[in-house]
Amino acid sequence: MKNAAAHHAISAKFGKPIDNTGKTLVVQYEVKLQNGLECGGAYLKLLKENADLHAEEFSNASPYVIMFGPDKCGATNKVHFIFKHKNPKTGEYEEKHLVTPPMAKITKQSTLYTLIVKPDQTFDVRIDGKSVKSGSLLEDFKPAVNPPTEIEDTEDKKPEDWVDTPKIVDPAAKKPEDWDEDAPYEIIDEDAVKPEDWLEDEPEFIPDPEAKKPEDWDDEEDGDWIPPTVANPKCEEGSGCGKWEKPMKSNPAYKGKWTAPLIDNPAYKGPWSPRKIANPNYFEDKQPSNFEPIGAVGFELWTMTKDILFDNIYVGHSVEDAEKLQKKTFDIKKAVEIEEEAATAPKVPEPPKEIGNFQEDPVAFIKAKVEPFIAAAKRDPIGAIKAFPDVAGVMAAIAGTILALLIGLLTAASKPTTVKKVTGAPTATKTEAASTNTGSSSETEKPKASRRSSKKA
Repeated sequence: MKNAAAHHAISAKFGKPIDNTGKTLVVQYEVKLQNGLECGGAYLKLLKENADLHAEEFSNASPYVIMFGPDKCGATNKVHFIFKHKNPKTGEYEEKHLVTPPMAKITKQSTLYTLIVKPDQTFDVRIDGKSVKSGSLLEDFKPAVNPPTEIEDTEDKKPEDWVDTPKIVDPAAKKPEDWDEDAPYEIIDEDAVKPEDWLEDEPEFIPDPEAKKPEDWDDEEDGDWIPPTVANPKCEEGSGCGKWEKPMKSNPAYKGKWTAPLIDNPAYKGPWSPRKIANPNYFEDKQPSNFEPIGAVGFELWTMTKDILFDNIYVGHSVEDAEKLQKKTFDIKKAVEIEEEAATAPKVPEPPKEIGNFQEDPVAFIKAKVEPFIAAAKRDPIGAIKAFPDVAGVMAAIAGTILALLIGLLTAASKPTTVKKVTGAPTATKTEAASTNTGSSSETEKPKASRRSSKKA
């Protein structure tokens, strides 16, 4: 089924009708809910063989013999097993519903549903080859296949003098003279004493010290601003605050309103029910498993979930053949799906290893400490600092040390070089200074420059 919120119908006719008289009926098919099942059905119908089956289009009005398979919507989650039974007296058909159907298996993997109905009137519902519900066609369906032998007479009427009240008020009972109906349920405990730590001078509530007057508050229009009140924190230090009053206690004299007791009714005859008469519509069908001939199999469904797959449908009389088909198809497919799901499932994180000693393995010790902190800091920096205060402190100290070293290096690099002044030395000319800065390595040139300077001086 490709579309959601839509009706779908498809059927396939059998080469010849299936007659289940005195035989075992086996219905088996696979369902794959690729997107789960939100609200809708995934059941199949075995359609009744008749002339209309081959002439008309398959729809929800097409008569069926058995409806079997999963159905889920809201709180409803069950595997339907419904069969239509023909009343041998009236010729009318009536749906028989399994009273306590098993729950459907809602999974995105393939699921195998199997129904086995035996000629001894027993049935077995299996999911993935395992029995989930078994019982009897004659006992576990509603309405029952066979009607009761007796029914109530609709014309029978209860006699006017029939008494079906088991208890009556005791007419001889009288209210005791000391019974005080006006006594209150509770009275003041006169024996109560005010606790020594009761703060009678402290109010129970005080103005909220943290409350602030709103900036848009206008005293002329809004009136005087009064801060909200909060519970007085001093009251929590003792038994209470404010004016102390004696507490209430249960009144031992309280009895409430008096009512006369009940006694057995001497005229009681018991519950009345109409008499039983023979059921004129009674019949007995001991072999409801002899279903009407089945001419086709079909899916007629409405669902809110798309992409539901059906596969490997078997309708026949052999449990062994159905089990062989299961082994050749479903069991292999299921194993592959389980492996695929396991391969794509998120890996379960390994439990954290015990942190060893720093002296034993410094690198592993630091890694075990820092990695959880970094992972937590990516999600919540403040929370990481609170959770790992020791790591946060060490990292802050390291960062501060590195920052101080960088500032020291930058300061040293930007400071000018200091040149010491030689006392008594002649002042060098611009030419000589330039020559000195160029750092000439000639030993003969330096004396010449000195002699030239001496002459000028």
